[in-house]
Amino acid sequence: MKYLVMVQGSQADYDALGGKASAHSPAWSEKELRAMSSFMEELNNDLAESGEMVDGNGLAAPAATRLVGLGEDGRPVITDGPYGETKELLAGYWVLDCESLERVTEIAERVLRAPAPEGSPVYPVVIRPIPDAGGGDV
Repeated sequence: MKYLVMVQGSQADYDALGGKASAHSPAWSEKELRAMSSFMEELNNDLAESGEMVDGNGLAAPAATRLVGLGEDGRPVITDGPYGETKELLAGYWVLDCESLERVTEIAERVLRAPAPEGSPVYPVVIRPIPDAGGGDV
């Protein structure tokens, strides 16, 4: 079964990764960034080696986001980010092909152990099954 595994973040988290602390998140040092990058690289390599990795990527900061919606007149309304009303956004994802929900849950628990500066926010990892095109759970 395929699963979408998502990690969340906010613009303040991306700013912290760039060395700008806030009340929301402490600034990351170069050493902490390297440790997190090494952790994620090892995780991705393990998932590729096990054959469970289908795809995965981190995403650009919310400030680089564009929202396309419809106005009251039915015409497109385009807004660039970040969005003050939005606390957390998708920060990265994996599409994994795992034998069971238990296995993908083990992977999500591992993601939670990624190194971060003390006081950094910890977001839950979201797991969403991806139904087969031929049916399955919706």
